[in-house]
Amino acid sequence: MKALLVFPPSWHPIMPHLALPSLTAYLRASGVQVAQRDLNVEVYDEILSRRHLGIIMRQLQRGPRRAGGEIPEALREQFAWALAEGPAIAAKVDTAKEVLRSPRFYEAEAGLDAFLTANQALDLASLPYHPSSLSYTGFESGYPVDASAALLMAAKDREYNPFYDILQRIAVPQIVRARPDLVGISLTSAQQVVAGLTLAHLLREAGLKAHITVGGKMVTCWRDLLPRVPQLFALFDSAIVYAGERPLLRLIEALDARESLSTVPNLMYRVAGAVQVNEVAPALPVAELPPPDFDGLPLDKYLAPERVLPVSASRGCYWHRCAFCNVGHGESRHYEEKPAERVRAEMLQAVERWGSKHLFFCDEAVSPRIFKQLSRLLIEDGATLNWTAAARFERSLDAATLQQMRQAGCRMLMYGLESGAARMLARMNKGTSLDVARRVLRDGAAAGIWNHTFAFFGFPGETLEDAQETVDFLFGARRDLHSVCTGTFLLERHSDVEARPGDYGVTRLLRQRDRDLTYYYDYQVASGLTAEQAEQIEGYFVDSLPQKQRAHIYYHDIYRFLYASQFESGAPLPLLLPEAGAS
Repeated sequence: MKALLVFPPSWHPIMPHLALPSLTAYLRASGVQVAQRDLNVEVYDEILSRRHLGIIMRQLQRGPRRAGGEIPEALREQFAWALAEGPAIAAKVDTAKEVLRSPRFYEAEAGLDAFLTANQALDLASLPYHPSSLSYTGFESGYPVDASAALLMAAKDREYNPFYDILQRIAVPQIVRARPDLVGISLTSAQQVVAGLTLAHLLREAGLKAHITVGGKMVTCWRDLLPRVPQLFALFDSAIVYAGERPLLRLIEALDARESLSTVPNLMYRVAGAVQVNEVAPALPVAELPPPDFDGLPLDKYLAPERVLPVSASRGCYWHRCAFCNVGHGESRHYEEKPAERVRAEMLQAVERWGSKHLFFCDEAVSPRIFKQLSRLLIEDGATLNWTAAARFERSLDAATLQQMRQAGCRMLMYGLESGAARMLARMNKGTSLDVARRVLRDGAAAGIWNHTFAFFGFPGETLEDAQETVDFLFGARRDLHSVCTGTFLLERHSDVEARPGDYGVTRLLRQRDRDLTYYYDYQVASGLTAEQAEQIEGYFVDSLPQKQRAHIYYHDIYRFLYASQFESGAPLPLLLPEAGAS
């Protein structure tokens, strides 16, 4: 059998996602003929082209499409902007892509101009499909993606679905000609759902006879909801929940032998109008999984000045107690580490086989044990590579360990601070000491590691005073902190807050009857900040930060990591809040 694995838009176009290379490696090692396509980066590459923007301009010249009623003044203004500026944007978008893929990306003027051009091109390309909107790092659908009826309409709507025409043009004919026996569509985020289901519909409409299956974190998030919406299975044949390696192989074997699908673990499929749900099998031990295989992906199309590849050291989260986290959209809380020797081998393979000296750990958080063992091994090898990872503020991340990590190629660490208020950290079950956090940031900065932190406002019960403590912590760490990303609390499915809302002061989850695929909730709290107040505070904090000369470099974790990798050992790193007089 021939299998095709597809990663649809929209996800950022800067680095491949690890899902397809991991599944591809396992299937190839099992003797399956498999191809993989990152349609996400292919779509971005096509949209960010003079050719595609020419098509868009012809659509815009026909004016806004509205079945009836008044056209909002703001939309008229956007069309006026597009008609006036669109030709100039189209004329330089191909050059902008070249800059984003070259060392000129790091230049303050050239890099920022290219980045802004790409964003303007995406705004331009989205406008005919308003209110749907494609951005540099995601997609806002004009249809709710948590309602099965809306998704069924969106997948077949070429008027307000920006993926319909482009997938039909650049992907569907090629896939039909290749005649795969199975097409697997990875849905790792809600922003991919519309494009993924649109692709499934277009393949069916084009007469492809392949079995179409969907999987990924969103499918796992919806594992208890999909059986209640059998109508959605009109777009695909089956869905795989949790880790997909063994179920996908078993599905291929069952289809090849024309066996019953009832033998395939983790599978959902429609039978006589109802959804059959098979038994869930344990995930394969990570020791039995081969290294990811990136062969077949268009590695030169990603919008980054250096080739960056994802790696992993573990499955799950070794802490897995945070009340706000759903551990990968409801995946099992089982945690398993790879041996450090295995992680080193996968990193070196990425360098030797695919020419990437920049590696991005995709783990929820890499444990200090792996950091220490891996750093020692890389130093012994004399490896010359750069890497970044998410980490927790742990006492065992001492100064000597952080210095060793920097020597082994660690250029940036990303910490989930979440809050600078001890009361809120305890309420979140975060397990973080603020004194330890300050010390780790100080020792990491002294070692030459870029410190990046995440924080959010509005966890249930948070007061204005708690939020101020977070702001005070971040400003107080200004000599050791190089960047920060803030946001507001989202109450997600399968988190502890959703499971036990009363324990966290949530008085009501606001459920909408037609949203039968809800993945996060609006809510009401007994006390503390409202969601609207949290958004205001977050906005005030962001506005208080100084403008960066190279603002585009701070837009995404991967860009920050690449920028951090430009600094030689001992060179001062730019701070989140520069000292007075500093550039």
